[in-house]
Amino acid sequence: MTIHWCGTGLSTVPGLRRLIEAGQDVCVWNRTVPKAQEAVGDLTENIHAFSLEALSGAVKAGDVVVSMLPGDWHVSLAEMAIEKGANFVSSSYISPEMRALDGKAKEAGVRLVNEIGLDPGIDHLMAHHLVADYKASKAYASDNTVSFLSYCGGVPKVPNAFRYKFSWAPVGVLKALKSPSRSIKHFSELNVSRPWDALGRYDAPLAVPETFEVYPNRDSLPFMEEYGFEKTWKVRDFVRGTLRLNGWAEAWKDIFAEAPGASDERLQEIADKLLKENAYDEGEPDRVVLCVDLNVEREGAPVWHKTYVMDAWGDARGTAMARLVSVPVSLAIQSVINREIPPGVSAAPSDPKLVERYLDEVQTLAQHLMVVDHLAR
Repeated sequence: MTIHWCGTGLSTVPGLRRLIEAGQDVCVWNRTVPKAQEAVGDLTENIHAFSLEALSGAVKAGDVVVSMLPGDWHVSLAEMAIEKGANFVSSSYISPEMRALDGKAKEAGVRLVNEIGLDPGIDHLMAHHLVADYKASKAYASDNTVSFLSYCGGVPKVPNAFRYKFSWAPVGVLKALKSPSRSIKHFSELNVSRPWDALGRYDAPLAVPETFEVYPNRDSLPFMEEYGFEKTWKVRDFVRGTLRLNGWAEAWKDIFAEAPGASDERLQEIADKLLKENAYDEGEPDRVVLCVDLNVEREGAPVWHKTYVMDAWGDARGTAMARLVSVPVSLAIQSVINREIPPGVSAAPSDPKLVERYLDEVQTLAQHLMVVDHLAR
């Protein structure tokens, strides 16, 4: 059984190195071989120039194909994996085209695991844990009022004037700004065409409390079922969103003015300029903040309220973003190999044993990770 790891970009290397160092049979594929050699050449010589044809020729039944490539590659690689009787893992959101492969994957007995990076990924694990914890508590009642918030962001450890630095491809950040969002706010569906039109404030219960600017991201509503929310629950708020440093919206106002109508070519020009001006310096620490909150009330009074809080930053191990995206991917690969995840298309696992194991590993990746019980006496 071989792991075919495709892509050795900014957020991929720690998880890849973890697998190689654990003695797994890993074949590394990258469009630029020297970049892959720079990332893992000290650990392996099994590095090849990526092409779909070359990869397809190497993949065998039972193998695992890992896509850390841009999102438009995922479905093609997953389809190829199904044809070969191989499994597939990526950190990206499940697209409708990926979801449509569920039947074929089950029929072939293979696993297509997605959404197992940072966000989506670690946030899913935290949400599964909180919902299960609440359901098992004495506070649980089907007619309680439930609010859920999940905010994640990569921000500079040392703030800059732009209030942001790029730890992944800037064009991806800009394209995300063009994506509409759907969430629930005050019992009503909130549809927003541009993220900054729903900009809000979030007081994160960090070790030293800190306030951030936040906005809803993508379509939050399908995740209610994913997280185990029951259809009869009264849901006041349900938001999965992005977290930014205070002052971000003001610093980005010129970007907001141009990005919505910009062509892909123009977005790339903007991205190149932003990366040149706002890239991390060599050795400069990045920072990742993630807060997942479940708040339950009955007759207007809180009866259960806990928040997962994570604060991580770059150190001698490399960037926080790379650790928190790629190590969960490596955990999912090992679960696929061990057949701990059922066949078909799935996101980060909800199985309590896997959630606990994965979060224990995440604990070693972040400098601060805890569950805040707001009602503890």
